[in-house]
Amino acid sequence: MADVQLQKINKCFGSVEVIPSLDLDIPEGSFTVLVGPSGCGKSTLLRIIAGLEQPSAGQVIIGGRDVTRDEPCERGISMVFQSYALYPHMTVAQNIDFGLRLAKVPAAEREKRVSEAARILHLEQLLDRKPAALSGGQRQRVAIGRSIVREPKVFLFDEPLSNLDASLRTQMRVELAQLHEQFTATMVYVTHDQVEAMTLADQIVVMNAGRIEQVGPPMELYEKPRSEFVATFIGSPKMNLLPGKAIGREDIGSVGIRPEHISLDESSGQWPAQVLVVENLGSDTVAYVQSDELGPMTVRLSGHRHLATRSRVFLTPEAEHLHLFDADGLRL
Repeated sequence: MADVQLQKINKCFGSVEVIPSLDLDIPEGSFTVLVGPSGCGKSTLLRIIAGLEQPSAGQVIIGGRDVTRDEPCERGISMVFQSYALYPHMTVAQNIDFGLRLAKVPAAEREKRVSEAARILHLEQLLDRKPAALSGGQRQRVAIGRSIVREPKVFLFDEPLSNLDASLRTQMRVELAQLHEQFTATMVYVTHDQVEAMTLADQIVVMNAGRIEQVGPPMELYEKPRSEFVATFIGSPKMNLLPGKAIGREDIGSVGIRPEHISLDESSGQWPAQVLVVENLGSDTVAYVQSDELGPMTVRLSGHRHLATRSRVFLTPEAEHLHLFDADGLRL
C-alpha cells in the first residue's frame, strides 16, 4: 500500500488547458473514486498517476517518492482499463501471469500468485479457458486478476464496469468492495456513474471542467454539498434547485431540496403542482411534477403510491433538509 499525492498538477494539450493547477491527497488504503461528467478530466488525471500521461506541471508522489518522470512500470501501480485487453490466444492463467513472465518472476512464484488470485476472484475452474469462452464479468475478473498478481502499491481502475449490463455491474461492485476490504489496498477508481461512487468509495473526488469541486466521504457530499454542481451530480434522482422565493428568501441564489425530502399530499401543502409522469419502482415511487410557481420538480416517495397523471397535488419541503446556495452557486 501507498498514499498518492498530486501537487499542483496541470495538464495542457497544446493551447487547451484541461486540468488547471490542482492538489489532491489519496490516503494509503483508501478507496478513492474520481467522478464527474464526460470530459471533466478524471481519466486524464488517472493516466497522469499511472504515468501514461505526463503533467504539464506539478508532481506525482507515490509512497513518499516523486515518480513524476518515472515509467509506469517503475511506479508500483497496476491499472485495469474499461476494455479488458485480454490476449485471445492465451488461457485465463496465461493472461493473468503474462506480466509476471515479462518480469522474469520464477515459475513457482508465478503459479502461487496466479492460484491465489484465481481463488480470490472465483476463477479456479476457468484457468484453462480462453477469453472467448468467458462472460463479460468473468473477463473483467481476469483483468483484475492480472493486476492483483503484480502486488502493486496502488490499484487504478478506469471505468472498469461500463461494458457490463446492470446486474453484472451490481455484482462486480460488491466484489470490488470485498476485494478492497480483503487487500486493504489503495484503490483509485474513475467513473461517471455516481451510484458506483456512492457505493464503493470511502473518499469521493467530484470533478468539473478539470477542477475539483469537493472531496470527502460519500454521505458528506450527499448531505452537505459545497456547490450546486455537487448537489445535482451526487444523488439519484438529482436534487431540486429552486429560486430563493420558494422559501421567501429573495436574497439568496437558490435553494436545494432532495426529492425524498418533499412530502406530497393530494389535499393541502405549501406548493400546488400537477403530476406529469410517475415511475413506480416497487420500493419507491418517483413523481415528476410541475409546480404552479416553481416549475418542474422531482419527488421521491417511499413504497408504492398511486398517482394519476395530470392530477393536482401539494408539495411541502422538510425545512431541516433545505440547502441554500449563493448567486455563485456556492453553499451558504
